[in-house]
Amino acid sequence: MNRKVFVSIHLYLAAFLTPILLMIAISGGLYLLGFKGNLESNVIYEGDLAGFEFNSDDRKSVVDKFLKENNINLDYEYIKGGKNSFFTRPTSKTYLSFERKGNSLKVTQRKPDFIKSIVELHKGHGPLLFKTLQKITAVGLILVLLTGFYLGLTSPSLKNKTLAISGAGGLIFILLAIF
Repeated sequence: MNRKVFVSIHLYLAAFLTPILLMIAISGGLYLLGFKGNLESNVIYEGDLAGFEFNSDDRKSVVDKFLKENNINLDYEYIKGGKNSFFTRPTSKTYLSFERKGNSLKVTQRKPDFIKSIVELHKGHGPLLFKTLQKITAVGLILVLLTGFYLGLTSPSLKNKTLAISGAGGLIFILLAIF
């Protein structure tokens, strides 16, 4: 491949990924600055665990049965959790958490605000299709970085600067990761 092809790959990928990467940077930055968003929580069921197969291998059918029996309309894709609690996903939109305490069950509806929603998306807790976009974005970002690095190395006027700046970035990463 010639240099023009690398420039085109770099440009098109960078242009396509810019809005996605900006949202990733904004949501991650907000989270690191302490703006994690809020959840509106509403207990929709609290009572006897009888009839609710909490440790079923097929929690999805148990949740679907609970939703139907309680006339709750909730669009969810999968379930995540452990022995005594689990929740529906994605958590970037309204979801339910199920908690077992002894023989009782507590089901809470949780609604994230906008900041909490984008933070949940950032963490990979969004819809499966969005998670696929995140994986594609990761590969695309790697290609943008590699093509940019290649273009810097193959330019006589940029080669030494590219090596020095990349070396400095790598060194800073290593030093801050160690200390």
